[in-house]
Amino acid sequence: MNKYAELDTLKDQLNEYRKNEHSKVTKALEIEYTYESNKIEGNTLTLQETALVVEKGLTIGGKTMTEHLEVINHVQTIEYIKELAKAKNTITERDILQIHSLILQSIDKPNAGTYRKVPVIISGAKHIPPQPLLIPQLMKDLLLWYNDNRKTLHPVELSAEIHERLVTIHPFIDGNGRTSRLLMNLILLQNGYPIAILKGDSISRLAYYNALEVAQTEDNKTVFIQLITENIKETIERILLIFE
Repeated sequence: MNKYAELDTLKDQLNEYRKNEHSKVTKALEIEYTYESNKIEGNTLTLQETALVVEKGLTIGGKTMTEHLEVINHVQTIEYIKELAKAKNTITERDILQIHSLILQSIDKPNAGTYRKVPVIISGAKHIPPQPLLIPQLMKDLLLWYNDNRKTLHPVELSAEIHERLVTIHPFIDGNGRTSRLLMNLILLQNGYPIAILKGDSISRLAYYNALEVAQTEDNKTVFIQLITENIKETIERILLIFE
């Protein structure tokens, strides 16, 4: 039996409901995704504060301008990947650079949408990202791999793999995690799945980083793909409960 059969059945159920989907449900989930994705990276705005920044354009006292911009930029980038998903075209290097550019717009203009030019070390991680000179070729290899596998791998596996592969290359000075999660979600949206919301609380974040480290240092992607699969299943089940 196809290991994704249960997920595909849930997706079909969801698509039946989606014919009458209320935009408020979609918007609430996108705000939650923005909150959780930014939280993974250390943003301290709460879910309610994130919603106020997005929906009311409010400035939250005691929070930095960067934290506000991370929210605004992320929401705008979700709109961008939704437009890309509608076209259902193959993903290009330009698309990835544009996602990154939108994430860092008004935060770090010199580095937005450009590959890093310096070596980096990720604190607390065993994996050492490749030297900057190797990045352009590694990104070309990533896209070759994607084009070779996009019609044969299950979309969930494809999305998880490209997420892990991009994070491992770590092509940018900042914003690698958010860009990788958005790229993953672009593939999911293209294939009729909802956005996967990886949680930013300490236990979930640790499980996410540990699964990534296993993939990067032990050449075993199973744990990471399973984590993404479970997350997507939980997301679909949660949306179905809202509609019931």
